[in-house]
Amino acid sequence: MSTFRRDSTPRPLTQKATTRRAGLLLALGTAGISGVAVFLNSYGVKAFGDATTYTTAKNVIATLVLVVLVAAVSASRPAAVLTVPSRRGQWVGLAVVGVFGGAVAFVLFFEGLALASATDAAFLQKTLLIWVALLAVPLLGERLGALQVAAIALLVLGQIGLAGGVTTIVGRGQLMVLGATLLWAAEVIIAKKLLTDLSSWTVGLTRMGVGSVVLILWTLIRGENGGLLALTGNQWLWVLVTGVILAGYVSTWFAALSRAPAVDVTAVLVVGAVITALLAAAVNGQPLVPQLGWVGLVLVGTVLVAVPEWRGREELDSASRVGAT
Repeated sequence: MSTFRRDSTPRPLTQKATTRRAGLLLALGTAGISGVAVFLNSYGVKAFGDATTYTTAKNVIATLVLVVLVAAVSASRPAAVLTVPSRRGQWVGLAVVGVFGGAVAFVLFFEGLALASATDAAFLQKTLLIWVALLAVPLLGERLGALQVAAIALLVLGQIGLAGGVTTIVGRGQLMVLGATLLWAAEVIIAKKLLTDLSSWTVGLTRMGVGSVVLILWTLIRGENGGLLALTGNQWLWVLVTGVILAGYVSTWFAALSRAPAVDVTAVLVVGAVITALLAAAVNGQPLVPQLGWVGLVLVGTVLVAVPEWRGREELDSASRVGAT
């Protein structure tokens, strides 16, 4: 009887569980990259007189790095790395991801960051998990069990603590950062649907390529292209470093999103806040002890999200159904 139960587990579910494990690991790598990126961007943006110029320059570098990565991966694989959309809806989806996720959201975030306090911006951006969860259930059909809801609550609470509190001010800067966060949440949902048929390299390169073109056009419209072409040596250094890091973030993020549920990979991404806090403590001499409790909440929340997926939720559900018959 026990042998029958083990053998009755469908093989596709086993493969699906393996794929999801890979997605969680990629998301953890993305979180590490994100934590470093947030810390470095807080310095890099100060090297520029204009936040949009900084965003445009580093996004262009990230696009060029992605082109090189795609070429390198294509040369090492027999199968095509980039996939061509076959339906009008896919073209529209890629355009939306590129324009809004790769350009508009970046402008809103960094311009808002220049107006709002760092604490307010950090808190509002960290609400991304909430919006993704609210959208993923009705639009992607993802399930949220009691364990996941508890995990999300711990993650959000931990992020609030690490960000320094909840904003009580609703000004132009705060609204811009919130708008950027909502756009990125919508981008996650659209990208998840696109990744059903398109490769992660296709979505990531389109996002950064189209976004960079839009950002360059916006810079020209504003008449600030001179600043983009006259970067100092220090500015070039920041652009190159943060651009390469952004390329790494995009490539691992969409690869993770293509393999695991949107809510789960977004939840794991929260670990990036811990990395940022650790770097701030090490480099700036900020005390970490007062934040250890918040760090613990984030780590516990991440474990609660990852464990069911790591064990294979569908396989466990299938085994439960077989055992009940």
